[in-house]
Amino acid sequence: MYAIVETGGKQYKVQEGDTIKVELLDRVIGDTIKLPVLFVNDAGALLVGNEASKSFVEAEVVYHGKGKKIDIFTYKAKKNVRKRKGHRQPYTEVKIKKISK
Repeated sequence: MYAIVETGGKQYKVQEGDTIKVELLDRVIGDTIKLPVLFVNDAGALLVGNEASKSFVEAEVVYHGKGKKIDIFTYKAKKNVRKRKGHRQPYTEVKIKKISK
């Protein structure tokens, strides 16, 4: 059984026992959260729309961290203008406990 959940403006395909990295959540490590479900597939039985809106995915917050560094370099030709920046996107790692129908 798998489900499509939405969090942080992105959608993720999850199964029980999966660990995924999502946009940073304002939760403490060890908290249990409920993620809204868009779609559930259970042994060929599909739940979509109103049927799936009653479902939810229960997940536990495992870790908070930062992603890999992205280097940003901009310049203007023939003007001796150069800028260098970096960015590390914060994330929350969650472990999927249960998919309820």
